[in-house]
Amino acid sequence: MDAIECIRTRRSIRGFKPQPVPKEILHEILETAVWSPSYKNSQPWEVIILSGRKKEELSDMLVGLFEKGTPTCPDIPEPTVWPEAENARIADLYRRRAEASGIRLDDPELLKKAKIANFRFYRAPHAVYLFQDASLTPWSLFDLGLFAQSLMLSAHARGIGTVPQAFATDYAQDVKRFLYIPETKRLILGMSIGYADPGSPANAFRTHRVDISEIVKWVE
Repeated sequence: MDAIECIRTRRSIRGFKPQPVPKEILHEILETAVWSPSYKNSQPWEVIILSGRKKEELSDMLVGLFEKGTPTCPDIPEPTVWPEAENARIADLYRRRAEASGIRLDDPELLKKAKIANFRFYRAPHAVYLFQDASLTPWSLFDLGLFAQSLMLSAHARGIGTVPQAFATDYAQDVKRFLYIPETKRLILGMSIGYADPGSPANAFRTHRVDISEIVKWVE
């Protein structure tokens, strides 16, 4: 597929087949992603990929912490307020998903189930964590975002599904201890990766994008 098709058809996958992705394909995906641009070619990204027993052990730990009511400690705090335009788009997402599937994302019980699904990495065969040195500036956070996008597009081009997950970093300190990531690093993003299950209801919903007239001004 060409680059335009890859960007337009990528979607967040939340239903996966259990079969692992061959390690050589994961390696190819990462080899492509490292060509992402970064400020002064600093390449401020590090990656851990979990599979098999270690992934399940991490999931068990995260679910256990959540069910005990352990306070969250993400290195990047979750937003609590949004500007008007962005908040309207979030509300539109909630409405569209509720209409399409009956799932109300503002329902506390469904939110609990959604968090547990996140901590289980949607039963994907592999989990990814992206992190970087904590002393880096917000500009390097932007660079890591570019890397994450390249990783997801690289996977999609090879028929592999992904979904970026902020909730997977809720217990950042515990995750870093489990993965032997130094305290001098900050955990930025979790991600599920694997072959999409086309029969999963979780993959039936497609998000909406605003018309570019809402976000672009032409100056001539």
